[in-house]
Amino acid sequence: MVKFPALPTRERKKKTSSPRSPESPPRDTAPSAHESGTPPVLTGTAQAVPPFFVSALRRVLRPLARLLLDFQVPFPYASGVLKAIYVEVAAAERTLEGRRQTDSRVSLLTGVHRKDVKRLREEPHEDRSAPESVSLGAQIVQRWTTDARYLDDDFRPRPLPRSALGARTPSFDHLVESVSKDIRARAVLDEWVHLGIARVDAEGLVHLRVEGFVPERGMEEKAFYFGRNVSHHIAAAAHNLRGEQPPLLERTVSYGGLRQESVAELEALANELSMEVLRSVNQRAAALQRRDARRKKGRRMRISLGTYFFKVSDDSEDRS
Repeated sequence: MVKFPALPTRERKKKTSSPRSPESPPRDTAPSAHESGTPPVLTGTAQAVPPFFVSALRRVLRPLARLLLDFQVPFPYASGVLKAIYVEVAAAERTLEGRRQTDSRVSLLTGVHRKDVKRLREEPHEDRSAPESVSLGAQIVQRWTTDARYLDDDFRPRPLPRSALGARTPSFDHLVESVSKDIRARAVLDEWVHLGIARVDAEGLVHLRVEGFVPERGMEEKAFYFGRNVSHHIAAAAHNLRGEQPPLLERTVSYGGLRQESVAELEALANELSMEVLRSVNQRAAALQRRDARRKKGRRMRISLGTYFFKVSDDSEDRS
């Protein structure tokens, strides 16, 4: 059982008063949690959290806490965000069939004071849509990596001239126009070169540096993908931890005691093999998406497949 420190109590000074009459019932003068404005204490809930889950939770939160400190996010602000997410999830996903989800029930589920629950539920939700540059950029990259007109004989994105050399010659201008006619290809190219997504060689050919919209610079774009990718990974892992069926794909290879040159070799191998997998899945998914668009019936779903490579010293806190 997880042992949590007891809440501090304040000793009350004894007051001298005239004795109550036998007819007067004893009166508790302490205000309730809801009356005093303090969060309700959930007895028997936190103490039931298994130690192994607390240990796993601490490991998940450690790199997140490090990131928050890097961005100078103070704990009160982070805890406020967590409180809002608690309320949002409980209100949307912990409903009773045929019953309206009340503030009192959300407060009971989360331990958040009912007044805060009411306030948070009335606040507008944040905009979770991708930044415009991400949405457009991702579509262009997908077209470049899946459309046969822009692929070489090995089904990899071919270098493109900026402008068409002939009526049937694919170009970067034509690629951008095939996705959106509302933005100039030159503006996209300049931004991509700045973000490290594309480069232009001495002959004026545009090369896609990475087969996915993962900019080297551009904090808003990187933050969007950080949130989406880590969220999906945690959701998949949580699905498996809860024992839901069928289990989702989640596999890892982990080794210690390796020299730096060995790690570099494994990193290069992982990059090469993972890109082959992502390229194949990307091309097949694009073909299936076009096919399914012609079929009107059936439930629509979304998939994500991701890879990552992590390296750290054997004596680091994040080693295991």
